[in-house]
Amino acid sequence: MSRLQVVSGKGGTGKTTVAAALALALATEGKRTLLVEVEGRQGIAQLFETEALPYEERKIAVAPGGGEVYALAIDPELALLDYLQMFYKLGSAGRALRKLGAIDFATTIAPGVRDVLLTGKACEAVRRKDKNGRFVYDYVVMDAPPTGRITRFLNVNDEVAGLAKIGPIHNQAQAVMRVLKSSETAVHLVTLLEEMPVQETADGIAELRSARLPVGRVIVNMVRPQVLDAAGLELVAAVPRSSVARALSSAGLGGARRGGHAERLVDPLLAQAEEYAERYALETEQRAALADLDAPLHELPLLTEGMDLAGLYELARELRGQGVS
Repeated sequence: MSRLQVVSGKGGTGKTTVAAALALALATEGKRTLLVEVEGRQGIAQLFETEALPYEERKIAVAPGGGEVYALAIDPELALLDYLQMFYKLGSAGRALRKLGAIDFATTIAPGVRDVLLTGKACEAVRRKDKNGRFVYDYVVMDAPPTGRITRFLNVNDEVAGLAKIGPIHNQAQAVMRVLKSSETAVHLVTLLEEMPVQETADGIAELRSARLPVGRVIVNMVRPQVLDAAGLELVAAVPRSSVARALSSAGLGGARRGGHAERLVDPLLAQAEEYAERYALETEQRAALADLDAPLHELPLLTEGMDLAGLYELARELRGQGVS
C-alpha cells in the first residue's frame, strides 16, 4: 500500500468524507495516519466533530486496534514562512513580510509556488522519521482539490518550470515530484454512479496517466441498496396490474375491488418500480463505464441516517472489508 494516499473527486461526490474514512481504515491495528487538508475548508474538523484545525498536526481520532489519526490543515502562507525559514533562515524577517502582505502576494501571484508548498508539506510528512529512524506516520492521506484540477495541482514540477529553473524552489519541486511519481503515492478518485461524475473520473484518470502520475483506486460513494435485480424488474414490467392488486390484497392491504385500498396503491407502486428501473439501468451503465477504466473499483453505501462520526467509522470498516488497508 502506497504511503501517500491522495483523494480527489468531482465536487459533491464526498471526497473529503472518503479521505477521512480512508485515514481511519489505514490507521486500524496500531498504525498512525496523517490526514491533510489543502483547500482551507475545514471539512475534516466538521466530519470529526472537532474545533477548526490549526496549522499544526493534531490527533483527532483513535482507530480500532489502537491506531491514531492526526490531521493538518495546511495554510499556504504559513507553509511559505516555514519554507523561508528552512532555506533562508529569515526568522522574524519572514513574519514581517507576512504583516506587509508579501507572503499572500507571493502565493497569489505564483500559484505554482503555492502548490509546491502544499504538496511539499505532505511529502515532507511522508519522508519524516523519528530519532530511531522509523517513519513518524505509516500513511499520509491528502484531501486534494477536485478532479478537474488534480493533475495540475500534483504536477508541480511543470508548474514552477517557468518560475525557477534552478535554486531552492526548483529543487523543492523536483523532490516533491520524486515522491508523487513513485510507488510511494496513489491517487484515488471518488465518484457517484451518475453520468457526469463518472465521465469526470474517466477524464481525470486519463490526465493523470498522461502526466505519469500513479492512479490508485476508483471509489464509488453513496451507493443506494439494490431493491430488485434485473430478473425482478422484468417480472414487474410483465405482471398485469390486476395481479399486483390481488397480491396487495393477499398481503392484507385492502380489498382488490375497483377503487379499494389495494387498487389505489397499484399506480404509485408501479410508478416507483418504473423510476427504480430507470435508475438501475443508469447505474448498470455507469458501472460498466467504470469497469473499463482498468483501476480497482470499490463501493461505499449511502448512509440513510446522514453522515456523522459513527458513519465515518462505518465507512472505514467497509473500506477495510474490501481490502483497502
